[in-house]
Amino acid sequence: MSVIVRIPTPLRRLTGGKGVVEVKGDNLAQCIDSLEAQFPGMRERLRDNGEVRHFLNIYINGEPGDEVSIVPAIAGGLLHRFGWPEM
Repeated sequence: MSVIVRIPTPLRRLTGGKGVVEVKGDNLAQCIDSLEAQFPGMRERLRDNGEVRHFLNIYINGEPGDEVSIVPAIAGGLLHRFGWPEM
């Protein structure tokens, strides 16, 4: 199945600047393998010990002609700076 993958800005250097690419795969693992085949180095940035890296969120459309979005998790120490109570 053909799948559209939305690539976050930090990973676009691997895709030649492309923000959207098309891969083949029936599941997420196959899509990641296809990404790696087209854009070497992608797999190691998406997976760690066979699992999706903890700092990534991957959203899957779930319909035929799927769309997958890779979104880096946002974290940091800005809560206090913007007036949120300390935790």
